[in-house]
Amino acid sequence: MPLPAIERETASDPRYSIIWLHGLGADGNDFAPIVPELVDPAWPPLRFVFPHAPVRPVTINNGLSMRAWYDIAAFDLHARQDEAGMRASIGEVETLIARERGRGVPSEHILLAGFSQGGAIALAAGLRHPERLGGIIALSTYLPLLATLAGERHAANAALPIFWGHGTLDPVVILQRGTDSRDLLQSLGYTVDWHIYPMAHSVCAEEIGDLRRWLGQRLA
Repeated sequence: MPLPAIERETASDPRYSIIWLHGLGADGNDFAPIVPELVDPAWPPLRFVFPHAPVRPVTINNGLSMRAWYDIAAFDLHARQDEAGMRASIGEVETLIARERGRGVPSEHILLAGFSQGGAIALAAGLRHPERLGGIIALSTYLPLLATLAGERHAANAALPIFWGHGTLDPVVILQRGTDSRDLLQSLGYTVDWHIYPMAHSVCAEEIGDLRRWLGQRLA
């Protein structure tokens, strides 16, 4: 069964879908309000899917249970990664993609988006997906599961367009983690549309404007 999700359709019979993953401790409601300010009325009908991550204990938050795509032991680059949790969430994304396919949206019209750890899962899932997708939107995030990416990435998405927005003042996912992830992706041949903004761990109006222009090119 797919994860429970909030859905927003811009018109009937959507031809494109954007699966948007929230950050740690939030839920699908977090980015649903972005739809009216992001969408251009000239675009073809779109379905936004905002799933709720499972509830799990999160080590960095004293073991408190909250919605999370995986556990986080520390924000340190060298901290233990919850590979099992990440791979389970990649599987959840695959289920959501399959549901959109079943509703008549071809895989190349499905985009993955995510903020913070949601963005990490969007990247990990999208680069490994065996059918061509429409793109990845990575916001204030980083690339996880680095050790296995080169072997597990799929040729179907070697030319996948990636929009990346990051705050220069981000204290959670520091800018260096973002730039290191971008550089690794570029070294593997991916095209990253990279944008930085004078903000912390958040989203800003300028970023939404840049993303609207980028999406318009994908949806033309």
